[in-house]
Amino acid sequence: QVQLVESGGGLVQAGGSLRLPCAASGRTFSSYAMGWFRQGPGKEREFVAAISWSGGNTHYADSVKGRFTISRDNAKNTVYLQMNSLKPEDTAVYYCAASRLVVVTTTPAMYDYWGQGTQVTVSS
Repeated sequence: QVQLVESGGGLVQAGGSLRLPCAASGRTFSSYAMGWFRQGPGKEREFVAAISWSGGNTHYADSVKGRFTISRDNAKNTVYLQMNSLKPEDTAVYYCAASRLVVVTTTPAMYDYWGQGTQVTVSS
């Protein structure tokens, strides 16, 4: 069992930055691949970024590539999403998720545990 708690959301102007930590409980955090997803107003949940259990493999949605960076600190049971050059279209609730899969995946159904989400609002 893994419990995930996101934080770091808030209101930021376009072009600004935010860093979202996701703290995980449980001794097996380092064995999970981790992902970030988001759901904007009136939109379906979409993949943002994912990282393998070791941190050696990452994958990003085209819409955030070059602006967002996913990383993890297994000693602190935490995964991070650094978001730079934010745009109004990045406004959404951001969720972190944990997957038992060895490979990085973009599919929400392949994730076993989800956090409650944190709101990010980017003003123009």
